[in-house]
Amino acid sequence: MQALFPLIAVLFWSFNVIVNKLSVGAIDPAAMSFYRWLLALLVLTPFMLPQLRRHAGTIRLHWGKLLFLGFLGMVLYQSMAYYAAHSISALMMGILVSLIPLLTVLISIPLLGVVPTVSLLCGSLLSFFGISWLISGGHPALILAQGIGRGEVMMFIAALAYALYGVLTKRWSIALPTWVSLYVQIAFGVVLLLPNLLLAESIALNAQNIPLVLFAGIFASILAPWMWIVGVMRIGANNASIFINLTPVFTALIAVTLLHETLHSYHIVGGVMVLLGVVMAQRMRTPRAQHNAICTPDTDTPPEQLHDAEANRK
Repeated sequence: MQALFPLIAVLFWSFNVIVNKLSVGAIDPAAMSFYRWLLALLVLTPFMLPQLRRHAGTIRLHWGKLLFLGFLGMVLYQSMAYYAAHSISALMMGILVSLIPLLTVLISIPLLGVVPTVSLLCGSLLSFFGISWLISGGHPALILAQGIGRGEVMMFIAALAYALYGVLTKRWSIALPTWVSLYVQIAFGVVLLLPNLLLAESIALNAQNIPLVLFAGIFASILAPWMWIVGVMRIGANNASIFINLTPVFTALIAVTLLHETLHSYHIVGGVMVLLGVVMAQRMRTPRAQHNAICTPDTDTPPEQLHDAEANRK
């Protein structure tokens, strides 16, 4: 039963990929990003204000780092995902998001001093080939002739930003409770997203897009991180990380069922290669403490100094 916490969290994040796709044409990406985090900020404020007073000194000391984390996790990652949804399928988005654990490990090499191993290198190559297979529709040679699409590039930048977010969260280890750190990052994210909102052509909320904002702002931004953190505390970071690999599977099932997207053979072949590569990289042999901290990335949420590399991400 304890495993239901990370499982439901991953399910919410998988549904959020579908929400990204449904938002196309319903709301401007800039407005979607802003309203999502504004809603999360308003919901969390009554619970966070007393803690903000207690940790005001630490927040002032590390405000620059918290600002940059907010930019990576709440602005760059989410904005790129919403814009990418205009040109690629939810299936492709889900598989590209699944690269975050691998990218997290790769970025950890220079920033956290992780020593690369044979399993990491082999996993990276396998995932790279899997992504090439996906992007080219099963014909990797076409990439040389046609290049990579705009949506795929945006989604890769989003995944890279989120992976960097998780690694920096671990590297800096800011002495704040998980939710206080996340709340401050959200607040900075809302401020950073405001200029883009003001430049958007249409920012109106209506019956079509309000449910999307509600799901992204409450289920994906608050409930999913809470359930993930509880899951990590109850079953451990390594056990919880196993469920992250279900994200592209859940996303594919939901996309085929609700969005009627077509599941091609190259999706299956490429997706399997990506997942196998990620699993190989996550199983790299490192000291136990380092493995627990680094190789448990989730696609949306890193928990704090307790398990910071996993809990504040989504």
